This record gives sequence, C-alpha cells and structure tokens, in this order.
Amino acid sequence: MADLNHIIIPARDKDVSAEFLAGLLGVQAEAPWGPFRPVRTGNGVTLDFVTSQDVRTQHYAFRVSDAEFDSAFTKIKEAGVAFYARPNKSGPGEINTLYGGRGVYFEDPAGHLMELITKPYGDEA
Repeated sequence: MADLNHIIIPARDKDVSAEFLAGLLGVQAEAPWGPFRPVRTGNGVTLDFVTSQDVRTQHYAFRVSDAEFDSAFTKIKEAGVAFYARPNKSGPGEINTLYGGRGVYFEDPAGHLMELITKPYGDEA
C-alpha cells in the first residue's frame, strides 16, 4: 500500500500557519522549501503550507499521546484560541472523551479545523 508523503495546505500566511501548528505539536517548522513551509509529523508526512488567497478550509486530525495533548491543550488555552468538543463547534470551551481518549477541535490562523485526539475513533480491530 502507498504511504502518504505530503499534503499542500493553503494558508493566508504560510509561516504563521506552519509556526502555529508546529508550536502546538511541539516540533519545529522546517526551513522553507520552494514556496512551501513544511511541518513534519511523527510518521514522516509533511504538511506543506503555502501562502494563497484561495483558502478553502479543510479538517486535519492528529493523533497525539496524552502528554502531547496536555502540552498542546495548555498552549491553546494560553493563546486564547477558541476550542470545541465537536467538529460542528458545539461544546465551546470543552473537550470530548470519545473511545476512552480526549479530543479537541480548534481553528488554525487560516481557518482550517484542526483536531487533536489521543485515541482513534471507532473500534481498534
């Protein structure tokens, strides 16, 4: 099966969006590469932010450890970023506890709906 290598994410400012996400995930945004500002995930996939005036918001979910969740959630609250328990932005100021884990939704600077979860949704068969 093929592996996902990278995805291009339009943002109003590639550096602002890359630094925002990298800071929450506890990683460093990589040096610019062509028009892109990559953020590498734990499984090696890069999120290649590119500055664009045509931002159609998408949803991106990240599975994190409990410690990573705690760290990122503290940063979200300290930065005053609005967060929600559900993807429809219901449950403002709350997290969810689906499947015995924790999850939270919030927007990045470009308006993309980001999600952090500690357990995958659904049965782990």
